[in-house]
Amino acid sequence: MTRRKQMAPPTGTIFRLAWLDLRHEWILSLCMVLAIAAVLGPLLILMGLKYGTIQTLRDRLVEDPVNREIRPLQTEQLTPKWFAELLGRSDVGFAIPTILRGSSIARVDSPKRKSLTIDLIPTADGDPLLLENGGAIPGKEQCVLSLPAAEELKVEVGEHLRMTVSRTRNGERELEMSDLEVIAVLSARADALPRLYAPLDLVEDIEAYREGLAVPARGWPGGPAKPFTSFDGIRIVTEQPLDGLTLRGLGINTGLVDIDTLDASSFALAMGFSLPAGVSAYEFRARGNTIQDSSLSVIKSRLRGKVFVLLPFADDLVLELAGHPITAVGLSLSDDERRFLGLADLPWGGYRNEWTDAEVRQIILPNTLTESKEVLASVPILNGERLEFPLRSAVSDGYRFAIIPTELAGILRTGVTRRLEFKPDLGGLILARSGHRGFRLYARGIDDVPSLYRWFIDQNISVQTMAQEIERVQILDRGLTRIFWLVAAVGILGGMASLVANLYAAVERKKRDISVLRLMGLSRIQVFRFPVYQGQIMAVISVMGAIVGYFVLAGIINHVFSADLQLGQKICSLPMFYFATTLLITVAIAFLSSLLAAWKTTQIDPAEALREE
Repeated sequence: MTRRKQMAPPTGTIFRLAWLDLRHEWILSLCMVLAIAAVLGPLLILMGLKYGTIQTLRDRLVEDPVNREIRPLQTEQLTPKWFAELLGRSDVGFAIPTILRGSSIARVDSPKRKSLTIDLIPTADGDPLLLENGGAIPGKEQCVLSLPAAEELKVEVGEHLRMTVSRTRNGERELEMSDLEVIAVLSARADALPRLYAPLDLVEDIEAYREGLAVPARGWPGGPAKPFTSFDGIRIVTEQPLDGLTLRGLGINTGLVDIDTLDASSFALAMGFSLPAGVSAYEFRARGNTIQDSSLSVIKSRLRGKVFVLLPFADDLVLELAGHPITAVGLSLSDDERRFLGLADLPWGGYRNEWTDAEVRQIILPNTLTESKEVLASVPILNGERLEFPLRSAVSDGYRFAIIPTELAGILRTGVTRRLEFKPDLGGLILARSGHRGFRLYARGIDDVPSLYRWFIDQNISVQTMAQEIERVQILDRGLTRIFWLVAAVGILGGMASLVANLYAAVERKKRDISVLRLMGLSRIQVFRFPVYQGQIMAVISVMGAIVGYFVLAGIINHVFSADLQLGQKICSLPMFYFATTLLITVAIAFLSSLLAAWKTTQIDPAEALREE
């Protein structure tokens, strides 16, 4: 007996049979397609509303670069290393250092004889505030104006402004002029204040010139910046006690807030020498700031007619001499003041507003130290750096601490907030360039603002952002996503149950027909594909129907809300990616749903057709 080889049906035969069977029972097939489309359609509309609403809110946040801006709330001394780290972050879209506010003030005059005193704002390539508000990046000798500035100056694009920068140096007023071309005027939303945007090098040059430095690149003359004095407070020794009204009056408009009366022991502990008998001593302190010579002048005028000595002081003044730390006190006294306090002669005399470097770099060492003609002093200054400079020393009795001129103590106190340098060829102690005190920063996207905000908080830098508004949109997005997937899960389970029941019932109903197919030579694997193909066909038709329904209803929704939306915005919209994903997921679910029915077909015996005949 020979076994005849079973002939395989032509390719696509099972698919055509599945399609023809669906067409034959088109009413039942249509009901199943509509049932699946009825599940998919609302899900697409729900996803479209969620996506369109969130995208509209995000667009409104993204369109205005101000929402991506991170503003510092306080002045910080920022190093080049810090800026390099900031610019290396992937969430930073644009960042540029800024200088101390008010350091780049200049007067600009328009051709229409309108003037405006304005603080220049630095900008550079990629500045989104300019590029996204109708502006352009200014080059050399160019600038961009905010709309209020352009209106005050009555200037238009293409016209030139005359910029005047002034300063007072060595008691004389100096000024320099330069012309700037207006290349753009920003839109009204960019800036509500009159501002002028210019390249960073111009802003830095103006700051340097105002500090008294020379700017060779622009031909502006100058010299090294002489450091100014600042103090944490002042001690006042008076022949007669001061009444309460006078004490309170000394704090008005001087920056001095805290007032203490010093007894003899407290005074000696602070100054290192004894308070003469029968006199009174007071200590005035500034809070959170320092005082300068202007405050000393006010106090002198208010104590006019009284016998007194002013002793400005700087806290925690410790010099390191030859590796030995030693506490220093600033003391500059005229002969009358020195005799009033009963002290020995000081080689530098009384306090002066103008001094030479040689006059202030002196020190009187306690007689417990070895005498030296010149000692190298080292003190901590800004950013943990140390300043080293030589002092001419002497030895004197009666002082427990090292004594330095009050002017030097004030200079070293300034070094806590401004970087100092010792340059013998430039005159000794000088102020270094101020450096960068802030920044203009824009995140790459609104989603990057919260992470940047946390980075600044971790560095103890206070900043202002729109992070709260952005986080509200993100929370709304997450909430709507959870609601969508909850509804989608219920719909998918219902659709799967309906499809499984329909396909399984169809197999039961067509058991005789399938057994005939088996009798005609189709294998178990071939009949297995029959319900699978039917499930796939119904899934594809259902998705197409749901998409058509989505577009019809989305068009109606967008038309209804069009009055509340800007041009191009839609409250119900979905990218094509979502439709493709919906088709793939639906086909996959249909495949899983047809497996039970497909397995059932493999259990049908061909003999069942003969028995029924």
